[in-house]
Amino acid sequence: MPATLASAAVWLAVAQPDAGSPIRFAYQPIDFTLDSCETPERHAPETMAGGVAVFDANNDGHLDIFFTNGADIRTLRKSDPKYRNRLFLNDGKGYFTDATDKAGLAGTGYDTGVAVGDFDNDGYKDLFVGGVHRNTLYHNNGDGTFTDVTQKAGFVSKPDTEFGPLWSVGGAWVDVNNDGLLDLVVVNYLAWNIDTEPACPYQGHREYCHPKFYKRTPSQVFLNLGNGIFKDVSAEAGLRAHPGKGMGIGVADFDLDGRMDLFIANDKVYNSFFRNVGEKGRVKFEEVAFETNVALRENGEFISNMGVDFRDLDNDGYPDISIVALDDETFPIFRNNGKGEFTDATKDSRMAGLSLPMAGYSPTIFDFDNDGWKDIFVTRGHVQSLLAAPRIAVEQPNTVFRNIGGGKFAALTAEAGLSVRPPARHRGSAVGDLNGDGRLDVVVTSINAPAEIWMNQSPAGTHWLELALEGTQSNRDAIGARIKVTTKSMTQYNHVTYASGYASSSAGPVHFGLGPDAAATVEIRWPSGILQTLKDVAADRVVHAKEPGK
Repeated sequence: MPATLASAAVWLAVAQPDAGSPIRFAYQPIDFTLDSCETPERHAPETMAGGVAVFDANNDGHLDIFFTNGADIRTLRKSDPKYRNRLFLNDGKGYFTDATDKAGLAGTGYDTGVAVGDFDNDGYKDLFVGGVHRNTLYHNNGDGTFTDVTQKAGFVSKPDTEFGPLWSVGGAWVDVNNDGLLDLVVVNYLAWNIDTEPACPYQGHREYCHPKFYKRTPSQVFLNLGNGIFKDVSAEAGLRAHPGKGMGIGVADFDLDGRMDLFIANDKVYNSFFRNVGEKGRVKFEEVAFETNVALRENGEFISNMGVDFRDLDNDGYPDISIVALDDETFPIFRNNGKGEFTDATKDSRMAGLSLPMAGYSPTIFDFDNDGWKDIFVTRGHVQSLLAAPRIAVEQPNTVFRNIGGGKFAALTAEAGLSVRPPARHRGSAVGDLNGDGRLDVVVTSINAPAEIWMNQSPAGTHWLELALEGTQSNRDAIGARIKVTTKSMTQYNHVTYASGYASSSAGPVHFGLGPDAAATVEIRWPSGILQTLKDVAADRVVHAKEPGK
């Protein structure tokens, strides 16, 4: 078989979802296996790999897939081809061809997460790849190749003077000062050193240690100065003073003041919520997790916060927060009450009871059945090694929590076809319409197991609309733009952000399910403050909208 076909993922629907389920997925293979270099010593990075990105790498209108991968755990170098990062190009018909070598994206270090964003506004999406003690910035050259511009951009990977070598699980591109240039927020996990790492024995073997055995590290803000140069402004911006153990970042304008705020999910310590209070070009964040009621769950206990998504779940115009954690900890939902704070809705939403026995890594908030209510797809799997079973459920199936309205959710696993694959230690996930049928698909990674593509085969009969925005006064990706969609049946909201889940990026047009309605009115509030209205927009298509001049 030719190499291009051998590395392609052919449409092979082996899933048998419940015919009556409103959300249904069919499994499709792809030729990638995440190798985290798992060893009997149980070094912490081995169980934390797995970031993935869905984005259009070559501007052909089809969403491609980029996988991060591990490396030799002792050298943190990709000494074997099995550790290569991988880029798969999508022909729009279900074939994904490995284009890693041509693209120059195989990588060199132990890579954990990825963030997508067009940092130079040239119309091609670039990649930030975060990893253990080394990060990489790739510039998209627009010809199918990427160039490592890490040194030129100012992302020198050297030990922090106070915290030592940093371990990034990715981050988020966001224009923190509304100057039209995307800045980068890097989420750093805990302080890890293989030579001083503690041993955590359990029943005759080592296990991955509790986060309490490691020190906190701060996340970072890199300001885009233009000309491909960035400056670390973490201290003056206010992030450095609040170190944590970051596992995920959600980006949204929670109080609708025109400035993007940052929620960082921390592992077994207080979460961080950085409210953007900058003005007149000044980059400044105020840490307000306790004031906004998101530092802890309602019961005040620390939990293993993993990935996060930050979008409007109840269609009231204010973005809410969804986090996942381990078994017996639940998957918290914080509802934005529109008054500058959040309410813990985990119990009222039914998520507390549904998720209590589950361990999750990557939550993504998207409308998978196109009914106008955003659902939550969660990749599931435990942090511990396979030797921890059967004491705990280490390998688990994925689950989609369907939004049934009224602030409540229903858990669909086997019903949605997600049990046809063997349970696994799932990690990152990214979402996008991979075949252009108007239904959102999901790409999932697993520790030492093949990646999974879950093609959305939910029942037809509902309408949809996708908005591909191009900023002119604002950043070209329009990250931060708020969108209101009104139909005969309902009004709903979303905003442009590519950061979602764990260590991953979902960079497609903004998707809206319209239910029974075949037309909509669209209002776009661009980051520049410009308000644009599109009337009588026909459904079931991708609409390209360019920011008008002031």
